[in-house]
Amino acid sequence: MTRSTRSEGRQRRADGTRRRADAERNIAAIVDAATDLFARDPGASMVDVARAAGVGRVTLYAHFASREDLVREVLDRAIARSVSAIEAATSEGRAPAEAFDVLVRTCWAQLSRFGRLHQAAQRALPREEVRRGHDRPMAHVRDLVARGQAVGDFRADVPADWLVATVYALLHAAADEVEAGRLPGDGAGEILATTLLGTLKGPAAQTSIPM
Repeated sequence: MTRSTRSEGRQRRADGTRRRADAERNIAAIVDAATDLFARDPGASMVDVARAAGVGRVTLYAHFASREDLVREVLDRAIARSVSAIEAATSEGRAPAEAFDVLVRTCWAQLSRFGRLHQAAQRALPREEVRRGHDRPMAHVRDLVARGQAVGDFRADVPADWLVATVYALLHAAADEVEAGRLPGDGAGEILATTLLGTLKGPAAQTSIPM
């Protein structure tokens, strides 16, 4: 192999490495921009995403052939982050009420964002696919609520699924209030945790109902 051939080989490898690095940066910028946009506006277009990400439409479609593909990627990443946040808050042997308090105070923004992205996914993806994705993080929350009911941390006079639905609704409400400026963003987690724990604990019940 001549010196010229070796030089050309190194140049091709260097060019390939740069292209991969550029592609990874573009994908990260696109997904981050889409996550922010879809969380604020579930109907945001691919043009909106390209503009927010600072890339051209050709680049955008080179990585995501359709809006559905992009929504799917955004949802998958949001689900993974939500599940990781929940597992981190509940994996240290804390009592259910303490674990829930830590979860809401530290992760409410991530969980509420997931809820908004869920709305975008419902518009773009098959219902069954969206349901499977939604069920993963919410199953962790339900397990925590059910465990709290079993040990007496949380009220047992209403179904666990109803308490989970209440949690989900209040996460959305808190995000809306912060966005509207009626709830301080830096104190929203604490306010939400206080509200939710008061709801989950409720009055002491003598008997539970079937879950």
